[in-house]
Amino acid sequence: MRQYQTSFDIQTRGQGLYEFTRDVVAWVNECGLETGVLTLFCRHTSASLTIQENADPDVQLDLNEFFARLVPQHMDWLRHTVEGPDDMPAHIKSALTDVSLNIPVTGGCPVLGTWQGIYLFEHRKMAHRRSVVAHIIGD
Repeated sequence: MRQYQTSFDIQTRGQGLYEFTRDVVAWVNECGLETGVLTLFCRHTSASLTIQENADPDVQLDLNEFFARLVPQHMDWLRHTVEGPDDMPAHIKSALTDVSLNIPVTGGCPVLGTWQGIYLFEHRKMAHRRSVVAHIIGD
């Protein structure tokens, strides 16, 4: 049993989904494991991770619109407003999604469906540098 760890830095330009599937696949290939489990962990409370369709960009636009309507920016009852009006809504969105993903590895590659991509989901309006830690264990 072997294990490896790295991190991916993702520069965002504000709210949206940022695909980094190619980077993850390349790193898993470099590790040289045939079979195992890949864990990805987002080190932030106002961004999250998701696996989503990567063929039609309308999927990402619709997801952004859905979450904007589900958790609007201006909610007068919010107490945590020191970091700006988009911060607490970003925390709520992150709580509704995932901060970690587990993906099986078979044949040296993450097991993803044909149209599945790995995304960082940025919930803040401003640009941020986000860090996602990757850990793989297997043979």
